[in-house]
Amino acid sequence: QVQLVESGGGLVQAGGSLRLSCAASGRTFSRLVMGWFRQVPGKEREFVAGISWGGGSTTYTDSVKGRFTISRDNAKNTVYLQMNSLKPEDTAVYYCAADSRATIKINLIRGSYDYWGQGTQVTVSS
Repeated sequence: QVQLVESGGGLVQAGGSLRLSCAASGRTFSRLVMGWFRQVPGKEREFVAGISWGGGSTTYTDSVKGRFTISRDNAKNTVYLQMNSLKPEDTAVYYCAADSRATIKINLIRGSYDYWGQGTQVTVSS
């Protein structure tokens, strides 16, 4: 079992920044591939960013490249998503997720992730 607790969501103006955090417990964190997803009403939950066990490899969806940065601190069992230059189209519920089976590959589909946080709302005003 893995428990994920998110924090850091909120309301921000376009062009601003937010930093999301996700604290994990219940399993060795350094053996979990971690990812961030987001979802808006009427659409499927989509992959945003992923990070490998040691943080040496990261993957981003094209729409956030150059603006978002995923990182992790294995000593703190925490993964982060730094979001800069936010746009109204970034408004969504953001979910932290853990993949307990991946080793080398960072999976891009939600079905590959075993555990999920509760979601945190990010709203970007124009």
